[in-house]
Amino acid sequence: MDNSSGSSGVGVLDKAALVLSALESGPATLAGLVAATGLARPTAHRLAVALEHHRIVARDMQGRFILGPRLAELAAAAGEDRLLATAGPVLTHLRDVTGESAQLYRRQGDMRICVAAAERLSGLRDTVPVGSTLPMKAGSAAQILMAWEEPERLHRGLQGARFTATALSGVRRRGWAQSIGEREPGVASVSAPVRGPSNRVVAAVSVSGPIERLTRHPGRMHAQAVIDAAGRLSEALRRNGS
Repeated sequence: MDNSSGSSGVGVLDKAALVLSALESGPATLAGLVAATGLARPTAHRLAVALEHHRIVARDMQGRFILGPRLAELAAAAGEDRLLATAGPVLTHLRDVTGESAQLYRRQGDMRICVAAAERLSGLRDTVPVGSTLPMKAGSAAQILMAWEEPERLHRGLQGARFTATALSGVRRRGWAQSIGEREPGVASVSAPVRGPSNRVVAAVSVSGPIERLTRHPGRMHAQAVIDAAGRLSEALRRNGS
């Protein structure tokens, strides 16, 4: 954070910003905060404790002040806003290229939520309304959102799933997933991962439609287009997150 821009006119916020800037470089004792910010010791202490109350600041095992978990939560929300802002045109292009409905899913606990979609304009289509919650046990998007999870969470998620650990190993190797009648009879889909600035999988881009059109090998038809769309979203997140 650059402090050279001077005062905002709201003194307490300027001082709180000084504290957060000081913690950006790592943990700090109260004496360290005083030295880094130039604030009086009682002021630095009062602000750090107040920020700790709101989880904007926390303490490490040694009792030093560190940046708190609320900042990560706010950053994740900002990332989701950036993702949704970019998703519309990317999904529309994917729909136009493939001729099938396109969706964007994010994981929420043991479910996945459709957070954006571009529907096929006419004819038989797989309609997944925005806001729909679907299980993490079936479908190519579920495979994507599961495949790169921590081992313990992965093992837990595979219990009762329509796909196996071997299938997810193949997903990680290929970089995309497909499903044929896994989530819903007669429906096929292809999905690829969207990655945030830290390279963590934050969402899955999918196209879905009837098996009659997508065939029993939908990845052959649409994997590259889905990978390209996921790549554009990932790039937008990296660009805006840097």
